[in-house]
Amino acid sequence: MADAHPLVRLETLALIAVGGFAGSNLRFLAMEALPDVPSIVLVNAVGSALLGFLVYEAEYAGHIGTRARLVFTTGFLSSLTTYSTFALQTALASNPLALGGIVAANYGLGLLGVLAGRALARRIGTPHHAGGETA
Repeated sequence: MADAHPLVRLETLALIAVGGFAGSNLRFLAMEALPDVPSIVLVNAVGSALLGFLVYEAEYAGHIGTRARLVFTTGFLSSLTTYSTFALQTALASNPLALGGIVAANYGLGLLGVLAGRALARRIGTPHHAGGETA
């Protein structure tokens, strides 16, 4: 992409910006609707599931185009999910049980989300190129 025409790079930045705008606003709405910790666990778990689906969908089916994938992964999901807020909530946890719960919920549900996304992607297609996942 380093040698891409400047307009192609501008289009790429615009696509990421559109996705980022939508993702960050959805996270804001989630934080308005739910208490802080549950809202961040929710957006991180849902974002992990969607990212898992999109990554594995590319390997198993390939129905989603490169530009749409860029909007959703680098733009939308990168702005929806938030490692920094998760880390801050962990650092501010009032006791060790809360700290452990925040970490376990974010990582555990995030991993389960990726596995669920992969399972869904596997249901809609079969691997169509060499390399990638072996599990």
